[in-house]
Amino acid sequence: MTTALCPGSFDPPTNGHVDVIRRALAIFDEVVVGVIGNPSKNSMFSSEERVSLLQEVFRDVDRVSVESFDGLLVEYAGRRHVDVIVKGLRGVADFDSELQMAQMNHHLSGIETCFVATNPSHGYISSSLVKEVARLGGSTDRLVPVEVQKALDAKGSK
Repeated sequence: MTTALCPGSFDPPTNGHVDVIRRALAIFDEVVVGVIGNPSKNSMFSSEERVSLLQEVFRDVDRVSVESFDGLLVEYAGRRHVDVIVKGLRGVADFDSELQMAQMNHHLSGIETCFVATNPSHGYISSSLVKEVARLGGSTDRLVPVEVQKALDAKGSK
């Protein structure tokens, strides 16, 4: 059985994230979604909220588990006994930074990284842009899953 790890901040989870996770499921037996808890970032959603949102999005998929972690990605991957890290790429700019991280992760642990090209229909979506659009009152309903849209709406009403 091959287990893949899809790590990210997922603040908030987008349709692009969901697409990459679903495509990883088509390749690997199990997918662990690792929500990186980064206290230095000014997050819209807490780690617990992001985990909960992703669990709700994948509630009917038994081969996906979602949890948060802190610290080095490769240490978490080792604790979870994953075989490969899966990262989505939107374009050349993503590739440059992700390749460097993949090489460092391999140097530190020997774990391989598999890159999945984002579906072109999601290539322009980023969590940062979704947060900006939401904060300015724009429509994000075609950028995020329904469960995330509800959470964004609730954040906007506070």
